[in-house]
Amino acid sequence: MMLDLLHQIPTAFLFFLAAGVILFLPHGLMRNTVMLGIPIIAAFQVWTLGMGEFVLIPFFGFDLEFMRLDRLSRIFVLIFCLAAFLGNLFAWHLRDTIQQVAALAYAGSAIGAALSGDMISLFFYWEGTAIASVFLIWARGTEGSYWTGMRYLIIQITSGVILIAGVALFYADTGSIAFEKMELGSLATWLIFLSFGMKCAFPLLHNWLQDSYPAATITGTVILSAFTTKLAVYALARGFAGTEILIYIGTIMALFPIFFAEIENDLRRVLAYSLNNQLGFMVVGVGIGTELALNGTASHAFAHILYKALLFMSVGAVMYRTGTSKASELGGLYRTMPKTAIFCLVGAASISAFPLFSGFITKSLTLSAVAHEHYTYIWLALVFASAGVLSHSGIKIPFFTFFAHDSGKRPAEAPLHMLLAMGITAFLCIFIGVFPNFLYSILPFDVDYDPYTMEHIAGQLQLLFFALLAFAIIYRRGLHPPELRAVNLDTDVIYRKFMPSVLSYIAFVIFSLFKGTSSLLKFSVIKFTSKLHHSHGPDSPRAASWPAGAMVISIAALLGLALFVIFFS
Repeated sequence: MMLDLLHQIPTAFLFFLAAGVILFLPHGLMRNTVMLGIPIIAAFQVWTLGMGEFVLIPFFGFDLEFMRLDRLSRIFVLIFCLAAFLGNLFAWHLRDTIQQVAALAYAGSAIGAALSGDMISLFFYWEGTAIASVFLIWARGTEGSYWTGMRYLIIQITSGVILIAGVALFYADTGSIAFEKMELGSLATWLIFLSFGMKCAFPLLHNWLQDSYPAATITGTVILSAFTTKLAVYALARGFAGTEILIYIGTIMALFPIFFAEIENDLRRVLAYSLNNQLGFMVVGVGIGTELALNGTASHAFAHILYKALLFMSVGAVMYRTGTSKASELGGLYRTMPKTAIFCLVGAASISAFPLFSGFITKSLTLSAVAHEHYTYIWLALVFASAGVLSHSGIKIPFFTFFAHDSGKRPAEAPLHMLLAMGITAFLCIFIGVFPNFLYSILPFDVDYDPYTMEHIAGQLQLLFFALLAFAIIYRRGLHPPELRAVNLDTDVIYRKFMPSVLSYIAFVIFSLFKGTSSLLKFSVIKFTSKLHHSHGPDSPRAASWPAGAMVISIAALLGLALFVIFFS
């Protein structure tokens, strides 16, 4: 009976209900139990529900499909539930109702979007993720986080506005609102594609990610890293699988963040760039569009949420104890935070795709799909990007945080609940790497792939070994970019600095031209009226030659002429 009732409730509504319930619960065990229990209940519901279409609701002549469960949506919903559980466990110490409600509403909106079978439901959840998540940035309570949150909200809401515009045009063209595979052949589908791209942080649309995630609270960043961009990856996989332009967009995404991450001093910004880089692999997989490639995208998203959360947790724990995430101010922390250091190394090994770690058994699916479709240069670019990942996330994050030099800081180890969250996440990263079939069994398509072939292991170890050797040589010779307190310029300088300066200059030129023209016109009018006054004014010679009597007679004659015309007309 209870199970039947549970199956009738949209999964997203479980999170929304919990967000309302905790408002009436005191801080402490009861509230945290709800925060941790709801993701477990939601995962259980999705796992036991089976495949199909559920919860159809009529809405102004449309049938909104709130629960469309298939193998593609299921894997994303399961990892979203797991991410919500781990993020809330990491945030056990919080006594901030706003962040707790926002975290539940954010996770629920992302899960609702992944389960939406129509694009109107998708739009509501799409905007829900934007509105809920911004409070995790504003909760930081600084002026910088406020303005960062405003920019983030504007971009995310704009993405939703573009989405609903595309949906309206798509309905006008096809008479359908079903969220299914589309082709880039009309303005409608291009608008929908652009909306997904904004949330996925496509090149030149990516700055909101590096801007906002490091500006959020310590726990908020962990939660933010799990949902928004992976929801966009899911949407692309659902709507635009096999769209070739995504192959090239994804390749650029995988490459350009490497160089920014190498010179960045703020380790949370390094991880934000690294997140953008990892999204590139997923987008390439969507662009390839084969079953192997889509399995690679889904599995990579699953593993990425875990190891990226683990890295954000470890840096967040350090920031919680030291008050900073700047590489120039850290180092030598392994002495007093050894467990956090170990968990960070597990995350670094996972993102670098070391054998026996989760990244190894997921990233290889995408690379194999690219090679199988004979995109040789794309494959080479992704291999280069893989080496870059090892450098900026696999080495830089743990090395400069825990080992590079002695900062003199001796903080206490992370709190128990943070260690527990990191420990569970680290265990999953290793478990998935050692037992890949556990993850492969829940992928969208049947998997006939063995990642642990001698060729693959040898090739990956060679890549990792030479990347490590290159870093060691560069660092020992002093060629590695120094960790300095500085502001690194990204493409957002175009619209945040350059464009406002250009517009200000254009406005100044236009104002100057207007002012000069007005002054010239005013001078000309004054000069003309002065001459007119001189020639026809009361003191002019022409006025002086007319006696007053003549003026009276002239006016009387004109009045008589007017009366004559009126009388006889």
